[in-house]
Amino acid sequence: MDREEREDNTIYKVVVNHEEQYSIWFTEREPPLGWKEVGKDGPKTECLTYIKEVWTDMRPLSLRKKMEDAQNKR
Repeated sequence: MDREEREDNTIYKVVVNHEEQYSIWFTEREPPLGWKEVGKDGPKTECLTYIKEVWTDMRPLSLRKKMEDAQNKR
């Protein structure tokens, strides 16, 4: 952990977009357009650990659906 991370006392929140891609955002700010809160907030490392646990498939939702549809047509 570098010095900047040790001194970061910022509380973040986890956000997700319509493609089920995750990120962190400042707690005191509204999420960017197209993103919504998932109900998890805390220090940066805690939020990133949460994302690592829940975001197990990095492919965007639209791609996963296309691949599933192609598989079902076989």
